[in-house]
Amino acid sequence: MIGASKNAPSYDNNHLLSLNLNVFYKTFLYDLYCLVGPLQDVISTCCHRNSNSTTGPRMAAVNMSACYSAVCADHEIEINPHVKEVLEKTTLTGTGVTIKLPGNSRRGNAQRLDDDDVLALSKCLRNNKSVTGLDVGYNNITDKGVEHLVDLLQDDSSSLRSLDLMFNDIRGAGAEVLARSLQCNSTLLSLRLSGNKIERRGAAHLASVLQVNSTLRELELADCDLDTQGVMALAVALGSNETLLSVDLSRPLLPSLQEEWAVHASEMLAANGGLLELHLGKMGMGDAGMERLSAGLRLNGSLRYLDLRCNRVTRDGVRHLSELLKQSRTLQVVDLSSNRIEDEGAAYLSEGVAWPGCVLRELSVRSNHVGTEGLLSLAQALMASTALSHLYIWGNRLEEPVCQVFGEMIASGRLPPSRTDVSAYEADGRTFLAEAFRGLRRRRFGADVDTFPCDASM
Repeated sequence: MIGASKNAPSYDNNHLLSLNLNVFYKTFLYDLYCLVGPLQDVISTCCHRNSNSTTGPRMAAVNMSACYSAVCADHEIEINPHVKEVLEKTTLTGTGVTIKLPGNSRRGNAQRLDDDDVLALSKCLRNNKSVTGLDVGYNNITDKGVEHLVDLLQDDSSSLRSLDLMFNDIRGAGAEVLARSLQCNSTLLSLRLSGNKIERRGAAHLASVLQVNSTLRELELADCDLDTQGVMALAVALGSNETLLSVDLSRPLLPSLQEEWAVHASEMLAANGGLLELHLGKMGMGDAGMERLSAGLRLNGSLRYLDLRCNRVTRDGVRHLSELLKQSRTLQVVDLSSNRIEDEGAAYLSEGVAWPGCVLRELSVRSNHVGTEGLLSLAQALMASTALSHLYIWGNRLEEPVCQVFGEMIASGRLPPSRTDVSAYEADGRTFLAEAFRGLRRRRFGADVDTFPCDASM
């Protein structure tokens, strides 16, 4: 039984009746703090007792907000108004909810999260089965903050299935802590670490955990300053991992032009039978790397989305890709934006796309120095193909014959406006093409699975 305290506030009946339920609940929780000191047990009870209660989602949201305030008071942490507001507005449902606290919110006054905010938030979310996703990207979270988040991943009652930590200040030590927690975690499906400079150390630990983790389906490690050894370690680990569906290794720091990583990536693709989506943008890959990847893909029976944006692939490399398209029965999306395939490369691609049995549905050749001849050959391939339905061409030389042909395809419905990045208009009796800000949708196969939490932001 809790004893009386001379410092505790007192209430009379008239005063209690005049209090709003929300204000009273928060005041009562703080009074308990004054009486019993540390609130660990009280917080655990109060924060989660109503998540499945008949009092409804609103009370559960109030509980989370009050819990956050109490934890901040207990640990002498300054309350972050942005966190408090989001928790108050969060509606908990039986199907799971993602708490979104990105630091790049359009609200200019949103205060970015630091390690102390993460400590308070992680304590509030413990044992909360209604929260299945946490988005804290673009904040000021460091390795210390990751240690607090790991408590959620190691909690046996955790329901967290997606964790977005993109573009924080997490280094190799933080990635190591995350990797250790994933060795025994059986709930997390999506981990996004892009933009954190985890370098070789972080890549090595994540590669190690991929050999034992059988739950994770999506892993994003773009812009993580991975070196050649880090990329190769991940490629080797992926060769035996049959669970991951989507992997992003874009923009590593590869000093060598020998493309050693491509050899390991090719071997991984030949051995892996589960990967559906692979992002290799800004890898510095040339024609030799494209040849090696194509060799591995000929033995692969699963990959559907291949992202090769912003590389150094020319007509010679595309020739190998074209031969692959003639054989593959799974590859549906290819992104070649910002390479240099030119007219001859476009002609090779057209041959592969128009080949009977080619299953390619979406192709992007934006900004590839393709002229009239190459674009017209792609238009003819589109008309001949029974599979290709999306074609993105902006950034090439769109001369009058090209504008006329693509304008006719758009008008006829063969290439609907929603499936290309150009729109046709007429001026002075001539047809021109303008840019329409549409492109290939990313992260489709890693998230579009029956058991993955549905979230509009994904």
